[in-house]
This record gives sequence, structure tokens and C-alpha cells, in this order.
Amino acid sequence: MNLQTDSHNNNLKYGLYIVSTPIGNLQDISFRALEVLRKSDYILCEDTRVSKKLLAKYKIRSKLISNHKFNEKKNIGKIINILKSNKIVSLISDAGTPTISDPGNVIVKECINNNINLFPVPGASAAIAALSISGFTNKYYFYGFFPENNKEINENFEFLSKIKDSIVFFISSKKFNRSISVIKKYFSDREILICKEMTKYFEECFRLDVSELDKKNISLRGEITLVISEKKFENKTSNNLSESDKTKIRKMIKKLKVKEIVDLIKDGKNIPKKEIYNYCLKIKNEK
Repeated sequence: MNLQTDSHNNNLKYGLYIVSTPIGNLQDISFRALEVLRKSDYILCEDTRVSKKLLAKYKIRSKLISNHKFNEKKNIGKIINILKSNKIVSLISDAGTPTISDPGNVIVKECINNNINLFPVPGASAAIAALSISGFTNKYYFYGFFPENNKEINENFEFLSKIKDSIVFFISSKKFNRSISVIKKYFSDREILICKEMTKYFEECFRLDVSELDKKNISLRGEITLVISEKKFENKTSNNLSESDKTKIRKMIKKLKVKEIVDLIKDGKNIPKKEIYNYCLKIKNEK
């Protein structure tokens, strides 16, 4: 792809800019994002009513084009023609990064097919924001929005439950309340972080074991972000005395006190003290 080094618009290169916008707090936008939006000939918006609030706050007056999942295919020809005429066009969603569980992939693929420049302008991300405060492993699988029907949920979750790392979901509060049983079915051995109203005044997060989901009275509204922890692996060290341990105990039982033996055998192992103690007594009683 050949990049043009200049344009008519203060050295911004021609092409489509994928611009991240705030996920709640309107101050969470970068200086670069604002500059690109101001210098854009057109801004493609998921919902112009939502976008106007942000653009008005920062006095951005670029021309807007409605571009959502119901009309983005219909818009393709018009937008590609605009881009081919050496214009600067930005794509934004209602919140966060376009194309990530939001409209935009259709136009991005068409730009690739037409050798049109694409530029990411990174910024706020609900998935990364939630993961950053989860305390779970930073190796993660981003799923996006919950599946629509039960068959799809079970098929997907059967696969997801085998993933060892953290898993991030987007879900509406209504669907979350209906999905608690299926979340417990597949992830009962994990922890969960539930984030609502992220970056907003009523932002709140809930941390608990998945197995406790239906026992907690959690008040939710709007869209929420879920982070399910990495798969918990039980310590592979045996909880039982090995034959080697038993042999050691038999050799020590004549020389050491039971408490000393327990401490020596227990050191660095996941064996209950009571089990060691009982085995010591068993040997003593055999004599």
C-alpha cells in the first residue's frame, strides 16, 4: 500500500481513520483523536445523536454520515467514492473502538480491497479497562457480546470453558440476569468481575466466585462488561501420602516425635497434617 505523505488538510494523510471514542466519560479522548476528527471531511457515526454530544463538547463541525449495522452495506459505494476522491474520513462508534463488537468491518474490508489507506487512532476500550483492574491473568480471550440463542450459547461456552485464560464478554444487564445459570454451568470453578457504568459517575464493579452469582443481590443496568478469571487448576501435588513418604515415616518413627515427623513430611507438600499424624499413630499401634 502506497501512503501519500501529504494532504490538503494540515499534513493528515488521505484515508479512513478508525477513531476510538470514550466509553462513558467524555474526557477520555486523546488529543490526536480530536485533531483527526476536526480535520476530517466526513465522520461516519454509528448513531449521529450520540456522536453529536461528543462532537459538540469539543466544537467539532465535520460533516456526519450515519453508518450503522443496518445501512453500512448500503453506504459502501458512497463512502468508497468519497475516499477515492482524496478525502479524510473518520469512523467512530457510540463508544470505544469501532469494528470491535461494533459496526465498521464492512467498510474496513472494502478499503483493503480498494487499496485505501487505513489508520487506527487508539483510545478507550471497555474490555481492556475491565481486564486491567481484574487481577486475573493478562492473557485473555475477547468474545464480545453474548450469543443470541441458547443453542449458540451452549455450543460457544462448551468451547470457551476449555480456555485456560481470562475471558471478556459484553452483555446487557437483562440478558445477564437470564444467563446466570448457564454461566455457572460452564465456569463454576472460576471468579468473575462484573463492571457496570464504566468511567461514569455511577461506575461500580463486583468481584465474586461464579458459583455465588445467584446468591448475591447485584443491581445492574445498561450494558456491562464481564471478565471471567483464568481456569483454576488444582495443585497437582497429591493430597495423599505417597509410598515414599510412608517409607520415610516408618524409618523416622523410632527416632523422632510424631510432631517432628509431621513437620518434615508436610514441608512443601499439599498433604493434610491430620493424614500424616494418623499414619504415624497407625504405625505405632502396629508395634
